[in-house]
Amino acid sequence: MSDAAPPEPDRIPGAPHPRHARRVVGHNAAIAGFLQAAHARRLHHGWLITGPRGTGKATLAWAIAKWLLSDGDAADLGSDPDNPVVRRIRALSEPRLQLIRRPADDKTGRLRNEITVDEIRRLHGFFHLSAAGGGRRVAIVDAADEMNGAAANALLKLLEEPPPDATLLLVAHQPARLLPTIRSRCRELRLHPLPPEDMAQVLAGLGVEQDAAQLAALSGGSVGEALRLAGQDGLALYEQIVRLFADPPRMDRRAAAEMANAAAGRANAEGDSFDLMITLLDRFLTRAARTGLMGAPLPEAAEDEAEVLSRLSPDQAAARHWASAQAELSARARAGRAVNLDPSALVLDMLVGLAHRPAT
Repeated sequence: MSDAAPPEPDRIPGAPHPRHARRVVGHNAAIAGFLQAAHARRLHHGWLITGPRGTGKATLAWAIAKWLLSDGDAADLGSDPDNPVVRRIRALSEPRLQLIRRPADDKTGRLRNEITVDEIRRLHGFFHLSAAGGGRRVAIVDAADEMNGAAANALLKLLEEPPPDATLLLVAHQPARLLPTIRSRCRELRLHPLPPEDMAQVLAGLGVEQDAAQLAALSGGSVGEALRLAGQDGLALYEQIVRLFADPPRMDRRAAAEMANAAAGRANAEGDSFDLMITLLDRFLTRAARTGLMGAPLPEAAEDEAEVLSRLSPDQAAARHWASAQAELSARARAGRAVNLDPSALVLDMLVGLAHRPAT
């Protein structure tokens, strides 16, 4: 067994764990929905927190847990870092809180790919034994859509017969993967991508100095994706892609070759270079298709992006064309990865092929 501690599966690389956040940025409708139910003494036993990955679902879950276990009478979900309960929660030592997430394999020390039934069985014991200090008990399952079938059925039994003063907070990136009976027994709090102003506030708090508006545009309002892009110089690479397609079908072959070679770099702590390149090409084509339907997207994700996209995709016919190109690129990337094609050659072929596609 490895001596190294496995990474926390519910933490975005490069960011503090959500339990350390002092407040939730944005998502006012979801916060108001929870607080209204709590203050009206209609607190549901199961809450399903959904939305795109990286938008703050876990941060909201931990904020709710802190609020509930700190007597739950404050007007908002902000937390006092000096509160003894909050300190224990941040240290994962609060006896009235249970965290369920993908466990590490006992033999290898690596994270398992799913939440197992043994983890959910721990919840049964947690809820049915008297907690120290009595009162409410809270469990966070992050992410609930990572449960295997046996774990999901075990959780359903808890939701069908909830213990008194128990609150289950289920974080789900893909709620459709959950059993319909689990979804029906929870009240949903749906989060949406963060707007640029909220993204700027979150990223500033995390020490990210890159352009928050551009990161928000390119990440789809996901803090997790924005951090990945920031850590891998995604904004600079995207700007290179925009410049490469500034005057099709002419293309700077040397620049294209350099980008393709960079895409073949090894994976590092922040992610995979090939995946980043494919992701950014996918975003570029998606934004080109959207331009033909709705006009150039704002804010821009790179200098002169609006001008380049407007020239590439001036109308609905061009929009359909670039949407088709995006679908083809995704399929080729999956196929190339499956048969271990040389990433550099694959990316270069994609870039050249895209540059010579007519705009209409």
